[in-house]
Amino acid sequence: MTAITLVKGDITRQSADAIVNAANSSLLGGGGVDGAIHRRGGPAILEECRALRASRYGKGLRTGRAVATTAGELDARWVIHTVGPRFSPQEDRSELLASCYRESLRVADELGARTVAFPAVSAGIYGWPIDDAARIAVETVRATETAVEEVRFVLFDERAYEAFAAQLP
Repeated sequence: MTAITLVKGDITRQSADAIVNAANSSLLGGGGVDGAIHRRGGPAILEECRALRASRYGKGLRTGRAVATTAGELDARWVIHTVGPRFSPQEDRSELLASCYRESLRVADELGARTVAFPAVSAGIYGWPIDDAARIAVETVRATETAVEEVRFVLFDERAYEAFAAQLP
């Protein structure tokens, strides 16, 4: 069974086999977690993202999907980029958010990663309410068959940490 741990802090400072990036579909960096990972990880990550765009992902990575690159200068072997959905009060996009976690774990399994650090996907600039984002994240990780031994949710502030802690027994 996969252990779920919580850490309050900066995901770019984590040591893990794979760090998940809440990427935008362009894969070319952006704000929030995405920008921080690209800045701290250095140019090797962007270089591999550009190669992915030039080959398989010419129109960008679709929402709910995941793909891996090098981790560059991060203390990890890989960065798994996943594109979370923007929150919409008019349309239930919960399945797309759950898919981010399932797809990231599938990619982690393909890579042989045993420890994976996740941010709260879509809970930042994409506006997903943190309590619901935490519920979807934890339920999906628990329900997903994976060889990953530890999923670490790295949460930027106390509010996010408390929302995720409320999902754990």
